[in-house]
Amino acid sequence: MARTYWVYIMASRRNGTLYTGVTSDIARRVMEHKNGATAGFTQRYCVTQLVHAEGFENVDEALAREKAVKKWRCAWKLELIEKENPGWRDLYDQVI
Repeated sequence: MARTYWVYIMASRRNGTLYTGVTSDIARRVMEHKNGATAGFTQRYCVTQLVHAEGFENVDEALAREKAVKKWRCAWKLELIEKENPGWRDLYDQVI
């Protein structure tokens, strides 16, 4: 079975603070954000809601996508989220 690498966006609330990351274990990583398990940006700004996730079979493609999205303007990230998740639902249960 092929491993999936995830590029994801977490949010503090609708149109709130955003965090973009990459992981090979989305369930574990999102729970770390939700539980504040790691001190840092997401814990400081209460970024606990998974609002966007893209799966990749190739780690290099996932890393390139993460770097690209991190460089985007906030408006572009909001547009990406609104396109796929207009209600800003927490997608955690859908991706695990």
